[in-house]
Amino acid sequence: MFRIDRRSLLMTGTLGIGAYAVPGFAQSGSVANLRGFTHNVASGEPASDSMLLWTRFVPDDEKPIHLTAEVSTTPDFVTIVTKGVAITGPWRDWTTKITVSGLAPGTSYFYRFIGPGGAVSPVGRTKTLPEGPTASFKAAIFSCSNMPFGFFNAYAHAATRDDLDLAIHLGDYFYEYKTGGYPPLKDQVRPTEPAGELIRLIDYRIRYASYRADPDLQAIHARVPWIVQWDDHETANDSWEGGAENHQPDEGDWSSRRNAALQAYREWMPVSDEPWKTYEIGTLATLFRTETRDLARTEQPDIAPLFREKDPAAALKAFRDGAWMDPAATMMGTQQANWLFHELRRSVKAGQKWQVVGFGTIMGKTVMPEAALGWLDPNAGERAKNYLLAGIQAAKVGLPFNYDNWGGYPAERERFLKAAQGAGANLVVISGDSHNGWAYDLGQDGKPAGVEFAGHSVTSNGYEGSIKTDPKVVAAGLVAANPELKWCDTSRRGYMALTITPTKVSNDWLFVDSVKTRSANAVVGHTATIARGRNVMA
Repeated sequence: MFRIDRRSLLMTGTLGIGAYAVPGFAQSGSVANLRGFTHNVASGEPASDSMLLWTRFVPDDEKPIHLTAEVSTTPDFVTIVTKGVAITGPWRDWTTKITVSGLAPGTSYFYRFIGPGGAVSPVGRTKTLPEGPTASFKAAIFSCSNMPFGFFNAYAHAATRDDLDLAIHLGDYFYEYKTGGYPPLKDQVRPTEPAGELIRLIDYRIRYASYRADPDLQAIHARVPWIVQWDDHETANDSWEGGAENHQPDEGDWSSRRNAALQAYREWMPVSDEPWKTYEIGTLATLFRTETRDLARTEQPDIAPLFREKDPAAALKAFRDGAWMDPAATMMGTQQANWLFHELRRSVKAGQKWQVVGFGTIMGKTVMPEAALGWLDPNAGERAKNYLLAGIQAAKVGLPFNYDNWGGYPAERERFLKAAQGAGANLVVISGDSHNGWAYDLGQDGKPAGVEFAGHSVTSNGYEGSIKTDPKVVAAGLVAANPELKWCDTSRRGYMALTITPTKVSNDWLFVDSVKTRSANAVVGHTATIARGRNVMA
């Protein structure tokens, strides 16, 4: 029988039994023995004169503690530029976030935390945003990092670079599934904790503790500042304001689960509590962090029932001309949309060269090519076959195959793109979620509205999961069937690197060798460029 005393109960309430018995955690594998700075350091929410600094410290007793953050321009900390202090405890899982100010723009800094008894954290590096004219700015862009699928080689490669000013994560930082849920056990490369599906606050906290113990994720967090936003898997698959595909009635109240997930997210991530925010990159660009998942999104359309109608084609057409175009359907909600539309105009009037908007899911129009059925693996299951068949039938009446992304919210997509056009924005949309790489020219009313660079996953399996056809054939078929789509890759993992200059923005899709073994190798597989004033790719 496993006996838990009061101290163990407190610790498992914040970490979970066995949370550190996975590769990368403390060698003892014992929660009771885990103490001190447990998960390295991180920084985020950069501004030209301030930075949010993050760490986690578990003391030898149960009492709240003070942590001090120190910032210096040199790694020896001979001169302390600024510092901050905060109190943390079990109510926030022993994490702390300290925002320090008085920093110089466009400047690299070293930072560390001092804990009880003079304990010193690992040293992190960060960099403030520039002010004024800026020649160039580079950000690594990540999404969809599912630990059981493999190693975080995309993070490992990015952490070796000296040219990054920022890291951006567009969502699905982790996945909420139970062990064997996604991926199935036969495809699992490495474990994560807890073994069960995430429902309670303790579950989400343990999963963060598990992921944040990964050495490559720790390295990139400690290397550059981060701007992060959540998508669905930080709560549950295909989540929306009132529920999720992966939330069942016997799992309790959805609001309680969502609130627990968001609390753990705000504890463990170097992010402020603001749900959306702007970041000014000198006079070069405004970057917009958005929320399109859990706070105001209406439920995604579901076309599956239409195929059970007597005349599915007629049902699809009725949906296309009716419910699909519902102007009340929203991903952002009216408050955020109003903020974003006004901020786009403000950014343009202020003389910012570019407007870069991060969304969790893809905006570019994408339909299923009729040829897709021939790409299917002969051994693929009925579910995969039916998904392709449904997408092909939907495409025949002009409907997309994905309704969890902007394809399910065409009226709001139109409002956003018209707002960008009306503001005179030089619009660059960056997005994640699909696990594959895509480049779109976004149009509205027959006119260019901007471009979209959609990122592939860090590890999660993509479009190729049920496909055995040559990826080049698949890409050619998708591009031919979708006028907005200019390039795609449906077979490889990695990250994007976005470079912004006054006259152009270029985006690299970097591909790692594999995620099945740990490696820091990656190569640029494709580059797309947009010149200022054109709103289409060169």
